[in-house]
Amino acid sequence: MDKKGISRRTFLKGAAAAAVSAATVSILPGCTTNENPGTSSDCPPCPTDTGTTSVYKLNPQDYDYRDTDTDFATLFSSWQFGGLTLNHRMVKSAAGSDTAGSEQEICAYYSNFAKGGVEMVWVEDFVNVFDYYTRPNKMDKDKAPLAALAKAVHDAGGYIGYQLSCMGQKFSGFDPATAAQYESAYAEHLTMEEVQTLKNDFINGAKYLKDQGFDAVEINAAGNNIGQAFFSRQRNHREDEYGPQSFENRARFVGEIVQGIKEVCGQDFPVQILINGIEENDIDMGEASLSTTVEENCEICKVLESYGANSLHVRLGVFRMHVNQFASDLYFTGYGIEGTAANGMQFDFSRHFQGKLLANHSGCGMMLNVAKQIKEAVSIPVGTVTYMDPAHAPKMFEDALKNGMCDFLLMTRPLTVDPQYVNKLKEGKLDEIAPCTRCMHCHFDYDEEGNIYEHCRVNATTQRAYRELMPEGEVPTPAQTAKKVMVIGGGPAGMEAARIAAERGHNVTLYEKSGALGGLLAFANAIKGPHENLEDFRKYLVRQQELKGVNVVLETEVTADMIKQEAPEVVILATGGARTSLGLTASTNTKVISIDEIASAEIGNEVTIVGGNLQAVDAAQYLIAQGKHVTMVSSEGKDKLDKGQSAWVKTFTVPMLYARGTRLWPNAEVVSVNDGTITIHGETGVDMEIACDTVIEAMDMVPNKSLIEGLEGIECYAVGDCDKPWNIAEAIAAGNLTARKI
Repeated sequence: MDKKGISRRTFLKGAAAAAVSAATVSILPGCTTNENPGTSSDCPPCPTDTGTTSVYKLNPQDYDYRDTDTDFATLFSSWQFGGLTLNHRMVKSAAGSDTAGSEQEICAYYSNFAKGGVEMVWVEDFVNVFDYYTRPNKMDKDKAPLAALAKAVHDAGGYIGYQLSCMGQKFSGFDPATAAQYESAYAEHLTMEEVQTLKNDFINGAKYLKDQGFDAVEINAAGNNIGQAFFSRQRNHREDEYGPQSFENRARFVGEIVQGIKEVCGQDFPVQILINGIEENDIDMGEASLSTTVEENCEICKVLESYGANSLHVRLGVFRMHVNQFASDLYFTGYGIEGTAANGMQFDFSRHFQGKLLANHSGCGMMLNVAKQIKEAVSIPVGTVTYMDPAHAPKMFEDALKNGMCDFLLMTRPLTVDPQYVNKLKEGKLDEIAPCTRCMHCHFDYDEEGNIYEHCRVNATTQRAYRELMPEGEVPTPAQTAKKVMVIGGGPAGMEAARIAAERGHNVTLYEKSGALGGLLAFANAIKGPHENLEDFRKYLVRQQELKGVNVVLETEVTADMIKQEAPEVVILATGGARTSLGLTASTNTKVISIDEIASAEIGNEVTIVGGNLQAVDAAQYLIAQGKHVTMVSSEGKDKLDKGQSAWVKTFTVPMLYARGTRLWPNAEVVSVNDGTITIHGETGVDMEIACDTVIEAMDMVPNKSLIEGLEGIECYAVGDCDKPWNIAEAIAAGNLTARKI
């Protein structure tokens, strides 16, 4: 794979790093009055009560949208995409360049979607297509995996399309050192000669892809891509026929690319256009005079249709955060802060984005209203993106299709979590579909050392299959000899280990000391709220134990003597990490509790959370939403705040902590508990007394492996938090990888 120049991957990696850095310093001044909360678009509403539900009234959510009463008649009906007939409305959107570790991996990644029932598979620009045909003397075309990829998807029963994007790519005739300007350029920066060169590159790229076996192309004219620069009144100040003086002019650049592709590839060769369906300013919030409206896009799309475009892919358009353009549901991450931007400000969805977003379902299907308006303006199919997940809300999405809000659903995250998604949905096996938890670990995340770390929280095979940790690929190899396996602990790590071990043919018994499986998932769901679908995930893992034939024993605490008595050949310990205590003594007016007691303890209004990990931050969000005043004291630096959370979720939650008035005291400790206050000592170099009626201990958990220490003659493993406390994603990965070893 060509690594020269500025790749899309490099561009996004830099954007993610900048976003995480900005998240630690962007602070919005607090409100000064409670008299009229929520009336200013520039200031988050202030708390008005201390009830048990969210007191922040901006963007109230309705979670009663998940009715399953539907037959999916429209979802599984046919439609026409150019010369292709597709038999259902679920389409894999162009994403996944991070899986291009090898030809084997990239072919498996995309063909698995087709095997799982997806008929139209779009591929992101994981290689620089333009290099392959503009620099034949510098590139070995035989090494390009494009033809092999197209064949793999075809052999699996699907069609394949490629997204042609200008983002970070080099173009013929341009100095690679200045290639980045063609991602973010204003339209007038291009000479007429460069305009023609760019158009020809897109056209020739499409022809090259067709020759490699691809069935369609998508022109990425959204985000900061060059096509959007011509659509936009903000980025287009040309005075020639490509200027903003008319909708015909604004659409001409992309339209002529479509026209040229049709001329060289044939009129039946499908071309899809990706556009910003609606735009809003998330830098200077509310100042949107140059943001493209839905009404403007309707006119632009009419012109694109006249040039021969076969379908439209409609997504969100914001200036600051590229990730929000396709994963717009990030605006709903974090308990009680729906609408949060990455600078601690909050959108008012009843007014921002022209008030047109479907913004009361935690980001699910939020672009449907916009897609509907554009669909009514054109006669070609219109699809849209952002958590399009009919397994999550069956009737909602069936009704959206039936009522003409859009023609097809563009999906990536739900399909990556479970590549068999479409087949399972068609067979009515909703409870067997692994749910996307919208954690965003999959997209430019970072590990503890700051290295790129992109893995699905639920599906441990992504970015591991066909690599060093999982050379056999997604499907575990059958065990050569069935062994008696004892899994101790029914949390995520234990259930995943039991699932994989049983799938491989081992005789697995899972022991859980409580009366239900799930470990900390139920607690996390209660604290985080429903956005991350953690209760769905728990139910999925429980169902997997049944399907794989795992013998589950509840209300049984395993001891070393019991292990010896049962005489398993393999023990997998997954009992979770141990909680530590500060050893502080509570006073009459200041209590000290563990984070585990949040749901049951009486908590005052002046709360200090000791700890800075993701559990501590999640607890802070939960309490702030109830009107509590939260202070955080962490023994680590501020760069470690919310550690274990994905980089993108952290980008949104941390600024909102500060915006709500939370004060973080890094590199600090609680010295003493007083009567209604506590004393802390940290970077200031002096003791400080702060108001506090409740101290919540949320320090990092520590390993807890004593149960298997000293066992002889038994193959023993520790997985998840009992081995290395971190997060759900790592727990799942540890359980999966360990079960593949035995």
